[in-house]
Amino acid sequence: DVNEATRERVRDMARQLNYQPNLSARKLATGRSGTVGLVVSPPPEAIGRPLDAAGNPLFLQMISTLSANFSRRDIRFLLHITDESDDLVDVHRRLVDSASLDGFVVVDTRVNDPRIAFLKRRKIPFVVHGRTDSSVDYPFFDIDNYGVGYQLARHLVSLGHRRIAFLNGHVDRSYCKARTRGYADALAEGGIPFDPGLHWNGPMERGAGLVQTVRMMQDPALRPTAFIAGNTLISQGIYDALAAMAMTVPQHVSVVAHDDMLPGLTTATMLPALTVTEAPLHDSWDPLARFLVDALEGKPLAEVQRVVPTKLIPRQSSAPPEPL
Repeated sequence: DVNEATRERVRDMARQLNYQPNLSARKLATGRSGTVGLVVSPPPEAIGRPLDAAGNPLFLQMISTLSANFSRRDIRFLLHITDESDDLVDVHRRLVDSASLDGFVVVDTRVNDPRIAFLKRRKIPFVVHGRTDSSVDYPFFDIDNYGVGYQLARHLVSLGHRRIAFLNGHVDRSYCKARTRGYADALAEGGIPFDPGLHWNGPMERGAGLVQTVRMMQDPALRPTAFIAGNTLISQGIYDALAAMAMTVPQHVSVVAHDDMLPGLTTATMLPALTVTEAPLHDSWDPLARFLVDALEGKPLAEVQRVVPTKLIPRQSSAPPEPL
């Protein structure tokens, strides 16, 4: 409640005195703790082991970047890693009831996510990485996942492929459902019926890509001429399987994928270079932090929602199918 000139004089003096606000006193005055949180289950590869940058580069990137972005905005960031058996909604409820957090970041969104329903019911500010299928009346940052499935399938259809497999992520993830819709629509535009046998949902891991590729390629009723991978880890498994079966990309089978630009994995240097839709996951963390802080300050909903398009980058891993 002061003008900008007075505000700047106070800030200058605070800097000279190395003043730090008393967080307990500030909470009494504002009703806020100055702290936001992220509640997550431990990454599968970290269960029973300490987190380290080598074994969990994506997880560490997310946590460190979110924390840095909140810190720049004078907000403390609390990471709460649950026990394997904990219910995520119950953990959120305990944190809300303790009045220790002003808001939450929600990641790995489910189709009908109970965390979102709970936070909306309790009127707690939050921001979501992704979206649910229901009414999107909350802050979020997302990529056009429908476009991911549509662009990759349409690219392969345009090359002449008609038996296109899609190794997708978990079926209960909203982004995976959106990608399936895009894939199905691109097939339909090309006059190709959706074949459930060519669409698989499961963990987005290299091993899963290998196993499912071998399974489909060994089934004469399926045997795709092209694969879409939900992420680059799956695409590595597809490459592994085709190499083990003495098949080359793209001479025998084309491969395309969505590239989140995961730490330590560059699709342009894969052999052959991988055709991808590209949307760097690391570009999500700054807007998520900004949108949550803006939501705490009461900014309009339109200013704290964003869908980012992806771009298709054709490379050497996709080509017309072999003639019959």
